[in-house]
Amino acid sequence: MSGFVEKPEPIQVPGLVHLHTGKVRDLYRDEAGDLVMVASDRISAYDWVLPTEIPDKGRVLTQLSLWWFDQLRDLAPNHVISTELPEGAPAYWAGRTLVCKSLDMVPVECVARGYLTGSGLAEYRESRTVCGLALPEGLVDGSELPGPIFTPATKAEVGEHDENVSYEEVARQVGAETAAQLRQLTLAVYGRARDIARERGIVLADTKFEFGFDDGTLVLADEVLTPDSSRFWPAESWEPGHAQPSYDKQFVRDWLTGPESGWDRKSEQPPPALPGQVVEATRAKYIEAYERLTGTRWS
Repeated sequence: MSGFVEKPEPIQVPGLVHLHTGKVRDLYRDEAGDLVMVASDRISAYDWVLPTEIPDKGRVLTQLSLWWFDQLRDLAPNHVISTELPEGAPAYWAGRTLVCKSLDMVPVECVARGYLTGSGLAEYRESRTVCGLALPEGLVDGSELPGPIFTPATKAEVGEHDENVSYEEVARQVGAETAAQLRQLTLAVYGRARDIARERGIVLADTKFEFGFDDGTLVLADEVLTPDSSRFWPAESWEPGHAQPSYDKQFVRDWLTGPESGWDRKSEQPPPALPGQVVEATRAKYIEAYERLTGTRWS
């Protein structure tokens, strides 16, 4: 059992129809038929959406995604139409709301990995493969791969795990031509982002993208290259052979699985509220990632 500890009631705004509440985002449709995406300050860990929010997190995710969309514009079009608040929307939505094209979404999490960690590391230790792709002997946690690889996953519902799948399975699901496009675009975008991040002292270990079709054109959607969808490591402390410090919710994961929380991850009990110091340390990491990548102060 997992999901929301307490699922929030969606905010009702005249002229907007609420479509979905996800782990982080609330999705609406406006009268023009466009989507309105609002990034909350919710945070999830171990397939649970926690009862404690991280202040500014939704704004950081939105503003960082917009910055990346600009860096990637020549490689891939994106779904953003406007950042203007819909009429009647609460002031809280400012800076965390995107009006987007409604796309025909591809039901695949497009994951690019340049370094070995996470579920890729677990599979490699068993079979020397990741998503069926053979890798050389001798790699360890945090090793840079010989080249970036496309390791897709199926998109799961809230509270469920995404499952890694082979490229062949993606081709069966969406067709060979679309699968080839997804792989090519995922690796091109990852390569650009990896180089930009590296210039700013950050290792982009892996990331996931979502794409949809707009009149036959593959378009980058949802969030992109944020601490929620990517593993960012400080380049100065990167050292293969162990877990790396990261710009994400590691403080949250460590506290939840440590003795202080009193929470048993294997039980069906929801996780407890986060203490103030964990909230503040996590907020600081998100903001540090934004500032290092964009070169601008968070405000």
